[in-house]
Amino acid sequence: MSFRVVRSSKFRHVYGQSLKREQCYDNIRVSKSSWDSTFCAVNPKFLAIIVESAGGGAFIVLPHNKVGRIAADHPLVGGHKGPVLDIAWCPHNDNVIASGSEDCVVKVWQIPDGGLSRTLTEPVVDLVFHQRRVGLVLWHPSALNVLLTAGSDNQVVIWNVGTGEILVHINSHPDIVYSACFNWDGSKLVTTCKDKKIRIYDPRTAELESEAMCHEGSKATRAIFLRHGLIFTTGFNRSSERQYSLRAPDALNEPIVMVELDTSNGVMFPLYDADTNLIYLCGKGDSVIRYFEVTPEPPFVHYINTFQTPDPQRGIGLMPKRGCDVTTCEIAKFYRLNNNGLCQVISMTVPRKSDLFQEDLYPDTLAEDAAITAEEWVEGKDADPLTFSLKDRVSIVQGGYVSSANKTLGVKKNPLSIPRGAGGAGSSSGGNHASANNNESSDGGAPAAVFSEKDHRNILDEIRKLKAIIVKQENRIRALEAKVSASNGDETDARNSNKNGSGGQTAAGSDSHASESANDRASTSTAPAADNAHDDD
Repeated sequence: MSFRVVRSSKFRHVYGQSLKREQCYDNIRVSKSSWDSTFCAVNPKFLAIIVESAGGGAFIVLPHNKVGRIAADHPLVGGHKGPVLDIAWCPHNDNVIASGSEDCVVKVWQIPDGGLSRTLTEPVVDLVFHQRRVGLVLWHPSALNVLLTAGSDNQVVIWNVGTGEILVHINSHPDIVYSACFNWDGSKLVTTCKDKKIRIYDPRTAELESEAMCHEGSKATRAIFLRHGLIFTTGFNRSSERQYSLRAPDALNEPIVMVELDTSNGVMFPLYDADTNLIYLCGKGDSVIRYFEVTPEPPFVHYINTFQTPDPQRGIGLMPKRGCDVTTCEIAKFYRLNNNGLCQVISMTVPRKSDLFQEDLYPDTLAEDAAITAEEWVEGKDADPLTFSLKDRVSIVQGGYVSSANKTLGVKKNPLSIPRGAGGAGSSSGGNHASANNNESSDGGAPAAVFSEKDHRNILDEIRKLKAIIVKQENRIRALEAKVSASNGDETDARNSNKNGSGGQTAAGSDSHASESANDRASTSTAPAADNAHDDD
């Protein structure tokens, strides 16, 4: 007699639930680009979505409390000259976001607390190096202001955003780079390429450490580092069936697990939760989200469940763990972009009867502070990302993590290329350019002024425009008043002439009547006189 043993796991009963439509984001013109990107980025403060925009590329940034129907004229982040292909929030500053575009430029933006009140066109930094469109932007997990970009020119560049200079240049890819991911401490880099190979690099020296065939299909592949060092990949086989695999970095040619899923043609994006070791597979054009648990025992990747929706998804974003609601045992929150303009919010929860903080569901998670600086990382120092306990920073009122105040991204000025007192900051190193609004003093102390010279110029320009509009409206009002007074004068003259004409006719009539009555009286008086004279005769 055989018994079926059920695997013990606290995530066996994870279930997803979509919020009501009025708690989601509606009327969003999601980008129709065919680029394989998630089109969505989320952090505890904002939701960013790449949208359709005429005359260039743009994306919309919404605070989480701005739910419901979004106005068609809502302010955008629109400084790119071509469609935006990828966006990524800085893990160490919830107000900083990077974007890559078809105009070959990477821009880094500072979003004010509370969201945008007007369209933002001035970035903090312009990173110019790529010769073709930039389709991938990725932040370092533990080093401050370290950003990786990859373009269709087959180049991978690692930048120091704080200075706008290139730290590392990797040019050994023979074709387009599909994906890239740092390991837990940022000491290794894994990439997948159009030549169907997976590669592991030392991100400081650009040295290729190992490479192997990833998936045999010709469609796009994805690879991510797991917390304990293994690599999880998604792709297609020769029959265009979707599959996933689990590999060890020192044996890329020998997958630990290789499983076929289905025959859909959408690229699968693996979204990884390092705290729970859960992997969520979300395919473009799919209406499902599959989630798996990675464990040390065979078969290593365990299927848990599938969340089903009626509408296909065009993009998706995963909220960091510090933005989840621990009071309801929420372990993940997704933002699904539908083709009808709806951004659907999906909450993944583990049912628990107790209302207390569940320490087994919420181990220490990633903090928003950087462990090391960019200079320390370049010099060879490695550090795990800083973590903290959600139990210490839970807001019952807001139902989640309370993010810190707005932190300004500081960009160092180059005194050789920037005139003294200029409002923007720029530097050129290795074919790049940086521009920023920097309000800090030169010694790195407290801000020297609230507004920069460029801000004052912008305010003066706005005042001049308003004055011109006021003068134009005053002239228009005067012209209309003159027309109204002229028309009123003509009507008055017409009425007066009409009155004068009718009065003359009345006087003439009375005079004629008076003369007629006088003639009658005269004829009447002459008739008796004639009769008397006749009698005398």
